[in-house]
Amino acid sequence: MNKTLALIFAALALMIGSFVWFVATWDASKEEPIGFVLPKILAPQGPSSATGTVFIAKGTT
Repeated sequence: MNKTLALIFAALALMIGSFVWFVATWDASKEEPIGFVLPKILAPQGPSSATGTVFIAKGTT
């Protein structure tokens, strides 16, 4: 049981240490910003028959 706990603590120490190293050596100027633009109108999810909507093309009425 002591070996198991020692392995668990060693794994946790390795994960925490690697995260601290990652944050400490991070250089934001070398990375591209991550971002996206949401459209004003989202596309419908699923077929129109499932949602009960009818799409009429602009200028056809």
